[in-house]
Amino acid sequence: MATETENIWPEVELSDSEDDSKEAVKPKKIIPDLLPEDVTEEDIQGDFPQLKKKEDSESSSDEDKSKGNKYLSINPAEIKKKYDNKLRELHLKRNEARKLNHQEVSAEDQRKKLPKNYEAMRRRAEWEMEDKNARQQAEKDGEDYERVKLLEETAEDVEIFERRKRKKKNQDPGFSDYATAQLRQYDRLTKQMKPDLEAYRNSREKLGETAFPSAHNVMYGSDGKCSEEAVDRMVADLEKQIEKRSKFHRRRQHHDDADIDYINEKNMKFNQKAERYYGQYTQEIKQNLERGTAI
Repeated sequence: MATETENIWPEVELSDSEDDSKEAVKPKKIIPDLLPEDVTEEDIQGDFPQLKKKEDSESSSDEDKSKGNKYLSINPAEIKKKYDNKLRELHLKRNEARKLNHQEVSAEDQRKKLPKNYEAMRRRAEWEMEDKNARQQAEKDGEDYERVKLLEETAEDVEIFERRKRKKKNQDPGFSDYATAQLRQYDRLTKQMKPDLEAYRNSREKLGETAFPSAHNVMYGSDGKCSEEAVDRMVADLEKQIEKRSKFHRRRQHHDDADIDYINEKNMKFNQKAERYYGQYTQEIKQNLERGTAI
């Protein structure tokens, strides 16, 4: 009895139809945005571009030559010429940058060698030259240069200039003579005074014509009596002057009998300080040096 052999392979339905093959293998669709620039949608037929046969390629070789293939018809000479021109441009730019850098370094070195106030001197020289030319032009036109110059300035600029001028002026030139010092003291005291106008009117009405004595009137100052407020004001002013003078000290005079152990004033101050702090320790050494021998 013949036994049937068991089929260990799974049963598979085989089909040769075109529909089943298309469903089994589904090609990916090419996205037009991802295509190269030289490939258009017309070049793609269906899902994949069809390969041309050899006969078709031979027949269309003349057409390709006439159209020119961008990938195969590249001329190496043109590419070399293009890159040579680009390299030449880069070389020229490098030389230009090197030249400008050298010029800037030279200019900076020259600026360092100039004096610190060179810019101020240059502006001053330019201003003087412009002022001189403007003055000559005004003289040629028969105009007053100072008047023309002031017409171009505003009141605010003039005020600022005058304020700076007063600030630079030395308000305290120091002692020149006793008459000038007395005048300065008088001006300072009169500026501080606050007159009593009502009392002044009353005294003028009371005295009449004698309120304004002439140079030949010997009775000046004999009439009338100072008020207690005026006396107190004078006393306060005198006390203020005494307190101010007490803060000043006169310059110490030179003693002719003192030993001269210095070469200038600075050395004298140094020796006085050294003597103040170390004199008690160096007194014996100093005496030995003065005698020329030790005891």
